[in-house]
Amino acid sequence: MNTTPQDDISSDAKPGADTQTATNSYKNLHKPSSEFNSRDEYLEHELQIMQPKRWRPNLPFRDYRFEFEDAIPAMAATIGKVVMVAAIAATFASPLGLSDAFVLENVRYELLIVAFFIILFSGFILPTANLAGTHGPLIPLIPIVVAAGGHPMAFGLLIAAFGLILAISKGGTLLAKLTSKGVCGGLLLYLGFIGITSQVKKLFAWAEAIDMTHIAFIVIFSTIILYAMLEHFKKRWLAVPLSCILGGAIAFALGAPFEFHTAPGLPNMDPMYWWGEDTGWMLGLPTLESFVVVLPFAVLAVAMWSPDFLGHQVFQKISYPKRTEKVQMNIDDTMLSASVRQTFGSLLGGANFASSWGTYIVPAAIAKRPIPAGAILTALFCIIAGVWGYPMDLAIWQPVLCVALIVGVFIPLLEAGMEMTRVGKTTQSAAIVVFASSLVNPAFGWSLTILLDNLGFIGCKERSKELTRMSRWIIPLVMFVLLTSVMAMVGMLPGIPALVSSFRH
Repeated sequence: MNTTPQDDISSDAKPGADTQTATNSYKNLHKPSSEFNSRDEYLEHELQIMQPKRWRPNLPFRDYRFEFEDAIPAMAATIGKVVMVAAIAATFASPLGLSDAFVLENVRYELLIVAFFIILFSGFILPTANLAGTHGPLIPLIPIVVAAGGHPMAFGLLIAAFGLILAISKGGTLLAKLTSKGVCGGLLLYLGFIGITSQVKKLFAWAEAIDMTHIAFIVIFSTIILYAMLEHFKKRWLAVPLSCILGGAIAFALGAPFEFHTAPGLPNMDPMYWWGEDTGWMLGLPTLESFVVVLPFAVLAVAMWSPDFLGHQVFQKISYPKRTEKVQMNIDDTMLSASVRQTFGSLLGGANFASSWGTYIVPAAIAKRPIPAGAILTALFCIIAGVWGYPMDLAIWQPVLCVALIVGVFIPLLEAGMEMTRVGKTTQSAAIVVFASSLVNPAFGWSLTILLDNLGFIGCKERSKELTRMSRWIIPLVMFVLLTSVMAMVGMLPGIPALVSSFRH
């Protein structure tokens, strides 16, 4: 597909984009799969004929259909959700002396909260908004937030406020247009490689803890062979469920301990319980000081959205066929839905901090499926996992979890990064963004490399000459200075103490 990250990904902004006639509606253009030579042709045709409508109802069978392939990203998304929310809740809860039972109950609560907003936005009124997932890159910051006295509600509400500002001002799309192919490809390579190595280390650490290190090797080796076979037979979209089954079955057959222990039930649905003085978080409601403490962290959290969202958008561009711009993820709509979901989640008492849902959009792009149908199934799976309880145990079991994330998210990110950097003057920018991201984090690497790339120091010199002064250096410089200043304030620059003493940890 000969598109670039600078292309506008949605026709929604164009006049008349939502207009349908009786003859070109999805319902009339749909054809049964039996009329196509292959399943791929059918799925590509479905993407090309969809007519998503913003801020108007999008209904199943009238505006989109459910296919078997939709269940794959929904399954991967649910597994990722359970794990990521548990990680954030546990990171906040541990220093506060809260139990594992509290963490589990909050995860169940978040699964029910997110299901409502998935259906409302991605499945109904904003079909080009990716699901509002969990802000994974934020997890390393949370211990610093807690040490500084940060309040989870204040933190979440400020993230929501800054996200709304960025979405309404169309800032997300603007930053996407300023990001070259090389910068974006390098970012995908970095995130993919770091993610794979992290999951491999976690699986080996788990295996060592049970004195069965060989299990990790066998599971990963088997997953590599399975993935290669699926790639050969063009069935890569089946990688997540088959790898989960394979990894879990091998580990259990080799004697790895596993048991279900999370019984069916419902969490406490009362927000006053979660924000009570002696119940829930046992923190009470936030004060003005609480908002001041988390202000720089909230700025940084929303700044991290852009590279994250851009990577997901570009992955769709690479995986989808031509003439599918209408159904591709809209960055600003995704920021809007994530911000609204964050607002209500924080007010209700949830521990989640929202971002674009990578464990959903990446497998969905591979399966060549649009956002809405899989979104509805994801909401259903989240409700089942939260109420039933037992699927949560399976989702967080390391042989299942690690291989699901590796084959469902991180290997595809690597592949997309390689695809984006194989032609043109992209390798310089890709190398610099990997280098700079390794020094601090992806937000730092992304903002620095955009500045260097748009100035013409690296990458395509012709592209730099075509940019306006605002796009060439003013916006990239302001963004880099702002992000670096915030990181310096909270002590995220390696070897440099926090500039504001209250953020030292």
